[in-house]
Amino acid sequence: ETLHGTEVTDNYRWLEDGTDAEVLSWQTERNKAAAEALDGLAQNSWLEARFQHLWRYDDESTPDPCLLSERILYWTKKADQDKWVLHLRENTEDAEGRVILDPNTWEETETASRISASPDCQYLAYGIAKGGDENPILRILDLDSMEELPDRMSGWKQGGAQWLHDNSGFYYTAKPLEGEVPEGEHFYWHRTYFHELGTDGSQDPAVHQDDKVKELYHWVEVSEDGQRVTAYKSQFNKNEVRLLNLNEEGGQFVPMVTGMEDEYYVDVVEDRLFITTDWNAPRYRVLTTTTDKPGREHWQEFIGEHEEDTMSYIAPVGGHLYVSYRHNAHTRIAVHKLDGTYLHDVALPTIGTARVWGYWSKPDVWLSFSSFAHPSTTYKYNVKDNSLALYKESPIDIDPSNMTSEQVWFTSKDGTKIPMFIVHNKDLVRDGTTPLLLTGYGGFNNSEVPRFSTLNAVWLEAGGAVAIPNLRGGGEFGKTWHEAGMREKKQNVFDDFIAAAEWLFANDYTNPDKIAISGGSNGGLLVSAVMVQRPELYRAVLCQVPLTDMIRFHKFGLANIWSEEYGNADEAEMFPHLLAYSPYHNVNRGADYPALFVTGSSNDARTDPAHARKFYAAIEGATGRDTSSEKALMLSVFGESGHGGAVTIDTQAAQYAQKYAFLMWQLEMPVPGTPAPKER
Repeated sequence: ETLHGTEVTDNYRWLEDGTDAEVLSWQTERNKAAAEALDGLAQNSWLEARFQHLWRYDDESTPDPCLLSERILYWTKKADQDKWVLHLRENTEDAEGRVILDPNTWEETETASRISASPDCQYLAYGIAKGGDENPILRILDLDSMEELPDRMSGWKQGGAQWLHDNSGFYYTAKPLEGEVPEGEHFYWHRTYFHELGTDGSQDPAVHQDDKVKELYHWVEVSEDGQRVTAYKSQFNKNEVRLLNLNEEGGQFVPMVTGMEDEYYVDVVEDRLFITTDWNAPRYRVLTTTTDKPGREHWQEFIGEHEEDTMSYIAPVGGHLYVSYRHNAHTRIAVHKLDGTYLHDVALPTIGTARVWGYWSKPDVWLSFSSFAHPSTTYKYNVKDNSLALYKESPIDIDPSNMTSEQVWFTSKDGTKIPMFIVHNKDLVRDGTTPLLLTGYGGFNNSEVPRFSTLNAVWLEAGGAVAIPNLRGGGEFGKTWHEAGMREKKQNVFDDFIAAAEWLFANDYTNPDKIAISGGSNGGLLVSAVMVQRPELYRAVLCQVPLTDMIRFHKFGLANIWSEEYGNADEAEMFPHLLAYSPYHNVNRGADYPALFVTGSSNDARTDPAHARKFYAAIEGATGRDTSSEKALMLSVFGESGHGGAVTIDTQAAQYAQKYAFLMWQLEMPVPGTPAPKER
């Protein structure tokens, strides 16, 4: 077809329709070939057994006290269970509690989602998602009688139910009902509804919506004191805010921020509003005003933008404000009084990622911490003496004592300095022969931060190392860093990733025959793009749930929402940029591409599996390769899976074993304790 005067070749458009019998037959044939090739690998058997062992253990969550009663919610999971079970204790003296939700009794692919209890824990709103579906039907359970109410709400979308404190109803975000929007647009037009308990959910009124822009996200929050509702209308990192005073009879949402220009998040604390924003502050700052004067003209700066660190969020907990920053991509948390006085930084165990949570009106301050060599651990924090009291360690059966990490900096193509974490065993010898997995994301303001990963730990057990660069397009260094890797500047992300690989070679961590690259979703776009741009740099590519056709991506599922990040080919000014890097359109016949395993998920509304099918077909057509080639080519579109992957531990273990077995095979990594394969 011709777009903006340019002829665009699309030989595999026929593979877009995942319901077509011919497409399904084609896909099944390749799924089967991949499974047969991978299931016979010794690495696959070892990995699956290892993942099963590491992911099956007895565990119990941190208690979640109800805001307006003595009741306590908590989750448990036994080693032989795939899904977490929700329990309720009547009070702290009730040691046993009772089961209120056990998804293990449901169908195998069904999971609980959007869990939200009323403030006194009399009612529980929850959804049942099937096969990774992200739009469950909302149900209501009476936790006194353990009977389900007849209320049903379909198309439930953003977050959980936001309950009124008198239990009369709640706000929620959902897609419109069938027939309310044009055909093909049912993924869009999200609206915020109010549901009155005991009424027909199909008649719920929309209380916050946009009738002009279909791609916007909507969500609301009821304040901890139950007095106000904050409503958001968002286009990713730009949003508008409205405020509703629940004490005003017949009150309406009052505009607080209008115009999609910057990002705002509002915390209501007593009679104060705290606004975290990147308005005139690319690294974010906090402004404040009183609840009776929400307009911008009344805002005053409370915590200014930091010169180096990027603010992530503020958490009003236990009478103090905890301000979380990213300092060179790892967490720093500053503690402030309500008057703004800075007290100190929280003393964290080491460089890593931490999160603070709790209620403003309750004394307990909870903190979770994780790092590359530090499995997730939960603490209670004492603000008076700045100390952490261990509450719960991860029960995962793994010894991270030989793992370590370092942060290095390298220079990208345009001279920009980029940081990168490298995770490896302490006995690493830098002789250029270590099998190394280079991963990345670089988009949507998402940050790559230090956190523990069993996948990384097992890769290190097999003798490998992992490198994670903080690419532009992410949020590590604020708004400017994000914008430097989006729309017409997207090539910067790929240049950063390529420069990371070249730095690893130059500094003797690995070499092109011993490096694999991996990414999912936007990260799948990343690895497929650099694979076609610089194929000589990598031995193997694991490309998961990717976007690869950047000319037509916005025509599938809800992906037109991503146009804010990428632009789309309907925009004349963005078309040449997209065509220049679109992986599918830049596959060249005769190029010596790395080994490739590309995956998709059948129920993925974010990155349609058509992208995986079309990219695989383009590489197959250009190289003539298949699963038996030295640089193997494989495709798996997993059934009963959504964008986040499989539901059950058995299926997760099997899928990840196949993915990592492919990489170990291609990098000639033997099962630990067995002889290395002969050199090619």
